[in-house]
Amino acid sequence: MGLDIGDSRIGVALCDPLGILASPLTIISRTEGGADIREVIGIALKNKVERIIVGLPLSMDGSMGKQAEKVKVFAAELGRHTDIPVEFKDERLSTVVAKRMIQGVRKTNRDTRYDAAAAALILQRYLDDTAMEKGLHRPPL
Repeated sequence: MGLDIGDSRIGVALCDPLGILASPLTIISRTEGGADIREVIGIALKNKVERIIVGLPLSMDGSMGKQAEKVKVFAAELGRHTDIPVEFKDERLSTVVAKRMIQGVRKTNRDTRYDAAAAALILQRYLDDTAMEKGLHRPPL
């Protein structure tokens, strides 16, 4: 499962059972009181997720900014409520790329749809990097 965590929304993506292709799934509204964390965990359990990949919004120079710190706090809280491993993946520019990819989507849906698309990009990068580490060759998409 891939997550793109923002201040207002969480983009969620899942991959196929073989871990080859990530796809956008849904958007969760951020809430106080942990309802958003419960919703993430519910989706993870329903889909038998083995790992949660959280996009870490590092600055372009690789440093941790204010938003990255917020994401780390959310991920730590998520990790306290589940046994599913939570890992980070550098997500620099994923939202920018996602917005460009869905330019054709109706304007009313565009702002929320890119969160799930960004989560899919984060998860896809993780899947591709993992495959390369295992020595599996995947042709570029």
